[in-house]
Amino acid sequence: MAHLLGAEALHLEFPTKVVFDRVSLGIDEGDRIGVVGRNGDGKSSLLAMLAGRLQPDSGRVTVRGGVRVGVLDQSDTLDDAMTVRQAVVGDRPEHDWAGDARTREVIAGLLGDLAWDGPIAGLSGGQRRRVSLAALLVGDDDVIFLDEPTNHLDVEAIAWLADHIKRRWPASQGGLLVVTHDRWFLDEVCNTTWEVHDRIVEPFEGGYAAYILQRVERDRQAAVIEQRRQNLARKELAWLRRGAPARTSKPKFRIDAANVLIADVPEIRDATELRSLAVSRLGKDVVDLLDAAVSYDGREVLHPVEWRIAPGERTGILGVNGAGKSTLLGLVAGDVEPTAGRVKRGKTVKVATLTQRLDELEEHLDDPVRVVISRLRTTYTFGSGSKAQELTPGQLLESMGFQSAQLSTPVKDLSGGQKRRLQLLLILLEQPNVLILDEPTNDLDTDMLAAIEDLLDSWPGTLLVVSHDRYFIERVTDQQYAILDGHLRHLPGGVDEYLRLRARSLSERASTGSGTGRAVDAGPPASTSPSLSGAELRAAQKEVAALERRLEKLESQIGAARTALADHDQSDYVGLGVEMARITDLEKERDGVEERWFELTEQIG
Repeated sequence: MAHLLGAEALHLEFPTKVVFDRVSLGIDEGDRIGVVGRNGDGKSSLLAMLAGRLQPDSGRVTVRGGVRVGVLDQSDTLDDAMTVRQAVVGDRPEHDWAGDARTREVIAGLLGDLAWDGPIAGLSGGQRRRVSLAALLVGDDDVIFLDEPTNHLDVEAIAWLADHIKRRWPASQGGLLVVTHDRWFLDEVCNTTWEVHDRIVEPFEGGYAAYILQRVERDRQAAVIEQRRQNLARKELAWLRRGAPARTSKPKFRIDAANVLIADVPEIRDATELRSLAVSRLGKDVVDLLDAAVSYDGREVLHPVEWRIAPGERTGILGVNGAGKSTLLGLVAGDVEPTAGRVKRGKTVKVATLTQRLDELEEHLDDPVRVVISRLRTTYTFGSGSKAQELTPGQLLESMGFQSAQLSTPVKDLSGGQKRRLQLLLILLEQPNVLILDEPTNDLDTDMLAAIEDLLDSWPGTLLVVSHDRYFIERVTDQQYAILDGHLRHLPGGVDEYLRLRARSLSERASTGSGTGRAVDAGPPASTSPSLSGAELRAAQKEVAALERRLEKLESQIGAARTALADHDQSDYVGLGVEMARITDLEKERDGVEERWFELTEQIG
């Protein structure tokens, strides 16, 4: 393959730190490279040097003659005085850009819900990010550098971007270098991974899952010092290998080698134990939304919702911006009152919310980190029984990536990612039994995300997560729901089912000319006519009716089983285990029935 760009003996240092020392690497045609590493280790600096925007102290970067390089900055560089059209296609005449298939695809995929001649100044952060991406992707660059491209993008836009990149830069064309903490995106797009650490850049073959396998193997062979980091990586590998959604059919890494490395790694969460603890902490009732609806200015934002949240439930909430996710969480937390229906809340429920703001830290800005933590509790217990661990504030902070020297640092001097971690710890120290996480992955690197996921694995309570980070949602929750056109819908098929439903909805709106929405290339449009006919159609319709009756019965059985579990003698652990296993079996059956119902209704049309 032809060489596109190379770096030789790069050395870079800042007044207090050597960032890179004699780093040599290259990008060839067909390379789609993901760059990972801890915050502050130099990922963005590496990208800037390779793009020619930052000069190394020594060494050089060479670009093959004629190769065009495009860059998406992490910061917002758009001119507020421009319109969307000017920012994306400049002064190109309409017949020129409108006649170009790639430009039309990019505009439809990223900007379908924006006013083409509207001003940049009025756009939100996510909308501005999509405009910047579109401006880059309509160009003819041979190599593109993306610095945190998924920041502010929702699940649909990220899925569209991944699909576009794979089709545009196949195995033999162009080059891509992407710095991101979005592990799903890395695994979906990249065929090579570079890990930035300890002043070097270490290459690994394959995407994120393959990188985790090779890193665990490297750590094992080197009998590494970083024992905790190694154990977290092995735990993540176990999840990726055993049951990560939509990954089991992908040959991302050597199966035999992975199985050997995770042979002694237990399941990531002990669901039975966590549910038992959740029931003992929460009792029979958590939060029930009973035909609860919310209207603003006469418009119903959230249609009547019937949702009974159980002790120990771990649920991810999906939906486009403005769909009503915050309204739904507000109902659960008690911050929003329903305009119809009611919300029933258990007497022992203590809800805490990790918001996108950092309000919890405002009153502590001048205090050292150690002092802020120690004011709340002297110790914190993780897990239970023989697995229970008592951690001091210092140990707790170190488990979240704070070094000893940082424990004396005032809160105001922490980085964005450090503040985010401290915010989560402050919330957990309040010992809530219902935890709501609203975009919790902002500003965190992949290693720190793994540490937070590990922390949540031993947290015994009800967990609700809203996030555009698909990997995180699939990793920490056991089921997903979506808000679609104001209705809450269960997704037995997870994020993939959500993307199919959104694509079908957008296709139907486009065909009728009603509504707005972003066109997402998440698959072929759903057929508007039945794919079955005659006897097959009648048989399918009959089966759908039977499935609906079965679903109604299963929901009733699950509700009764949960009530029985809450009423069960809490000291009878054997009996509790039997009851929880029964609930799990019923839920699995319900999900299977719902998935079959979904398949048939797709065919019937």
